[in-house]
Amino acid sequence: MRLPRRSSRNRRYEIPRAWYDSPVILPKERDPRFVTIRRGGTLTDSDHRLIALWAAACAAHVLHLFESVQPSDARPRQAIEQIQAWTRGEIKMTESRAAGGYAMGEARELHGAARFAACAAGQAACVAHVAAHELGAAAYAIKGARAAAPGFEERAGRLECGWQREQLPDAIRELVLDDQTLRNDICWSVFDC
Repeated sequence: MRLPRRSSRNRRYEIPRAWYDSPVILPKERDPRFVTIRRGGTLTDSDHRLIALWAAACAAHVLHLFESVQPSDARPRQAIEQIQAWTRGEIKMTESRAAGGYAMGEARELHGAARFAACAAGQAACVAHVAAHELGAAAYAIKGARAAAPGFEERAGRLECGWQREQLPDAIRELVLDDQTLRNDICWSVFDC
């Protein structure tokens, strides 16, 4: 995977434009349950990894919606692979986050189900940086499923939401379901399933 270019001024990675042009689906105040213990929250590293793997599963479940439109563009798939690698300790958080930015950057050029699938992959990869991106991956995956089923959008969304909930590990189930309830309004109300 191609890494982001470095800025010569401050030697930090440049932030892809898609990161700050996208709608915000994070809460205004960070929920300490989604902040790791070492950063002053209550989230354990093992639960952070479980959340990341669940987000990756949500994104992977709809990835075909992107790949059917853009078969030669591997950025969303690479974003999912990067978050999975991060959970295994193989890469740094910044590498996964950068892959997420590139996947979401690809989404800007698309519309419909393919766009939402790429956004789901990007959000999943960003869970390494901010665990609360987990709902972004899930919400965009549901939006992708809805967009791929004209005339059956609500049913497709409910089915996708139900599938996602079946994938939740017991250790994080209550946390994620509560987060869905709290942030449903800023996540396009996709968790009414």
